[in-house]
Amino acid sequence: MTEVIKARVRNALSQYNDPYLQGTVLETGVLKSIEIDDNITHIKLEFGFPLGPYEKIIKSSLMPYLNALPGLPKIELNITSRIRAHQVQSGLKPLSNIKNIIAVASGKGGVGKSTTAVNLAVTLAQLGAQVGLLDADIYGPSQPIMLGASGRPALNSDKKLIPVHAFGVKTMSIGYLVDEQSPVIWRGPMVSSTLQQLLNETAWGELDYLIVDLPPGTGDIQLTLAQKIPVSGALIVTTPQDIALCDAVKALNMFKKVSVSVLGVIQNMSMHVCERCGHQEAIFGSGGGDLMAKKHQVPLLGDLPLDTRIRTYSDEGQPLVAIEESGEIAAMYREIARKLTAKLSLEPVDYSNNIPKIVVKTN
Repeated sequence: MTEVIKARVRNALSQYNDPYLQGTVLETGVLKSIEIDDNITHIKLEFGFPLGPYEKIIKSSLMPYLNALPGLPKIELNITSRIRAHQVQSGLKPLSNIKNIIAVASGKGGVGKSTTAVNLAVTLAQLGAQVGLLDADIYGPSQPIMLGASGRPALNSDKKLIPVHAFGVKTMSIGYLVDEQSPVIWRGPMVSSTLQQLLNETAWGELDYLIVDLPPGTGDIQLTLAQKIPVSGALIVTTPQDIALCDAVKALNMFKKVSVSVLGVIQNMSMHVCERCGHQEAIFGSGGGDLMAKKHQVPLLGDLPLDTRIRTYSDEGQPLVAIEESGEIAAMYREIARKLTAKLSLEPVDYSNNIPKIVVKTN
């Protein structure tokens, strides 16, 4: 009888298709167990991305299917989130304390990549993840300004830099270490070495995600990231205009060449809405990001508007998602963050850090 009830429960759960995983909880491995004891049906679901308020939506979506089952014992639905480390480039191993490094790239400057990286990092922290943000733009660091953070990081007892905390995110940038008005005039090898130092000599602690905000182009920093830093996935930010899309495609193809999964595309500045009359205008064209995503078979994670508040808050050192958390644009960032991390959760899991070490002792 117990197995019959479990089969009916599985059948009921198979009717729910999660919009972020784009599959049922059975198909995507979310269903972990069904146990029946003391006339209670215990159902455990485990998602691989941070849920935040979405947990209540899942429960309210699933319960009607379960409640419709006649004669089912009392239901206890347990929904949790467990973020795992995912596979990286061949020949590299994920860092033991950082489960996933996500690179944010654009290929071209001026498309709002850094602003997007900051707001996504803060959004993921709001959803309950442990998040770090590494500013990989050595020549033109902007994260300290966008986060309203300053001051030279202190060293811990292991002589590692203590990251600067801002809006629930652990951050590190060369901007914290050099004078704001002083240009960084270094050759490529020094820049590459500095990026690796900022990553490896920062006391990040345990992180679910480290967001790496890359500079424009496909130069030394990008090459270092591709060859020496274990990356779980990449995110491409573009605007709809052709000239931005051309460079965004170069960034996308760069990641594909080094076997880094491209998790999706964000189309930024897709529409401007007049504050006075509400008129909408696609200043940079329309649909380019969508066409790019379809052509290269990666998901379009979302469209973000050209809105003066995003720029104003960034200039003031306050990410929009932290100031207007209940606003419409913050909701767009949450939607993108869930799609991004849900897509990553479906990538192959890395088990290298779970393999026990064999120690041979001699008497």
